[in-house]
Amino acid sequence: MVTKISLKLIIAVGVITIAIIGAFSYFTIRAQSDALLAQAGIHANKLSDAIKNSTLTSMLENRKEEMHAIVNTVAHEPSIMEIRVFNKEGRVTFSSRKNVIGTMVDKHAESCYACHTENQPLQRLSMDERTRIYRITPDSPRILAVINPIYNRPSCYEAACHAHTKEQTVLGVLDIKMNLADVDQQIEASKLRLMVFALMAIVSLSLFIAYFVRMWIGRPVRELVRATNQVSSGNFDYTIDNIGTDELGILAKSFNKMTKNLAEARLQLVQSDKMASLGRLAAGVAHEINNPLTAVLTYSSFLQKRTKDAPEVQEDLGVIVRETIRSREIVKSLLDFARPSVPKKQSADISRILKSALEVVSNRFSSKEIRLDAHLDVPLPEVTVDANQIQQVFINLLVNAADAIGDSGGAISVDLSSISLPPYGLAQIKAAVCPRRHDLMDDETRINGLPTIRLKVAARGKEGFVNLDPVYGKHRHQYGIEIRSGKDLQVLCPQCNISLIEQSADCPKCRSAAYGFEVPPHGMFKGCANPECDWQEWRAMDEAGQKDYIEVRIADTGQGIPKEDLSKIFEPFYTTKGKHGTGIGLAVTWRIIDNHGGTINVESEVGKGTTFIVHLPLQE
Repeated sequence: MVTKISLKLIIAVGVITIAIIGAFSYFTIRAQSDALLAQAGIHANKLSDAIKNSTLTSMLENRKEEMHAIVNTVAHEPSIMEIRVFNKEGRVTFSSRKNVIGTMVDKHAESCYACHTENQPLQRLSMDERTRIYRITPDSPRILAVINPIYNRPSCYEAACHAHTKEQTVLGVLDIKMNLADVDQQIEASKLRLMVFALMAIVSLSLFIAYFVRMWIGRPVRELVRATNQVSSGNFDYTIDNIGTDELGILAKSFNKMTKNLAEARLQLVQSDKMASLGRLAAGVAHEINNPLTAVLTYSSFLQKRTKDAPEVQEDLGVIVRETIRSREIVKSLLDFARPSVPKKQSADISRILKSALEVVSNRFSSKEIRLDAHLDVPLPEVTVDANQIQQVFINLLVNAADAIGDSGGAISVDLSSISLPPYGLAQIKAAVCPRRHDLMDDETRINGLPTIRLKVAARGKEGFVNLDPVYGKHRHQYGIEIRSGKDLQVLCPQCNISLIEQSADCPKCRSAAYGFEVPPHGMFKGCANPECDWQEWRAMDEAGQKDYIEVRIADTGQGIPKEDLSKIFEPFYTTKGKHGTGIGLAVTWRIIDNHGGTINVESEVGKGTTFIVHLPLQE
């Protein structure tokens, strides 16, 4: 059986609260009772002294009737039960009850041992020893009795009656009995009030404690348990909302960060598995197809030599040889794309790499009467790259330029320079997630060959999708819905429909609504929802400042690339060369440049030519 920690805390704090309030109530009641009894004792002692002083003259002059009158008058108070005066032998000489006058008191029954020790009178008696509280029967009210000794004084033994000698210390005792029923009622009323207060305090504190424990501990713990259950079931997109800034809140943020890292690791693992599967497929294809292709190529070449006198057969065999070689190149390109090698980076001279690439393709240029205009003798710092992979990039771009020019002749220019560029217009968004960690990247819809950010939009009761340009500062978005204004536009995550609209601030440029999403691990990206406004903000990139690059421009005077094809040229297996291309070269080129932290862009105009611009960072 699972016991909630909040319930344990509530019970523990409740028990402690009951114990503390109970102890406080007990000692408070006891203190009040002692205070009331002390006040009653003080009152009784003062009354006893007043009676003794009032009857002093009557006793000295032996006026018994006057003495009886004083005693009877005072005894009429409701709280006074009886007033008595004993002589030194214990005989009652005056009393508010006439039937006990002249009788002897039982010293033990009357607690007279407070004044006597084994028939010997005490010389003096303290205030506490003069007071006693007792009950006549267990069910009767308590009685407060005050014994006030009447001490011998000069006025007594020097009086004319000479009734007492000088050696006598105690002449008698004045005894007052008071009913404590009123005091006991006050004590019981105080007990009842205090018990009701204690009960209300316990209930109120328990409710407050239960509420705050559930709010500050119970709810966050339940959310953490729910989140761990979600993650354990495989939902790595689950995030915990803000539950405070205390330790549990910090734990929740750490949990969200952990799940985010796990989700990214899982995506990387899935991607690695896909690429590994594709690599195994390519390897299998290379093994299963290359061997038959080699046999076909070998026998067709052999037949070509044997049929030199048959031009028609020679032409057919030439087609077989050419297409067989093309098939082998397709398999090799597929294998290169599916299983890219890890860059082995080291300091290298870009000029030297470009010169090596030009030497490889120089024969192709001369055969097509292509004029080369290269400016490579520029003093540049070395860059950390994999020289072989970068040379492959340059060869692919040069071969494509030569193919775009064709056999009619033309020119290719190669320019090399060092440049410092801001992130605006250059930095690329390679990952984007919503607040619930859903992936926003769309690999199917591309802009200039780059994966886009797919967002859901809603306006005037209509819904659609927008694919954002992944390059910071570019505004080549693709809209699947007509948007006239960004003021009442809703921007949502396509998977969970959570709003991406920034509630704290609008677009500072046009005051339309602004959207925002996270770009791991480079902070938040914000943009204006108005299609006519180009405001964007990527603070992490802006704070990083400008970056130094080596810029390589390879331009041709070929036929150019149609605008509708520009966004697709970096996609695998997409080609504008028809049967003469595999669609792998530029995809491999883009991947190599991306692995080096660089960028590759293309500018083209049909009938005028194409320019590929490569930026390689001097420092990653």
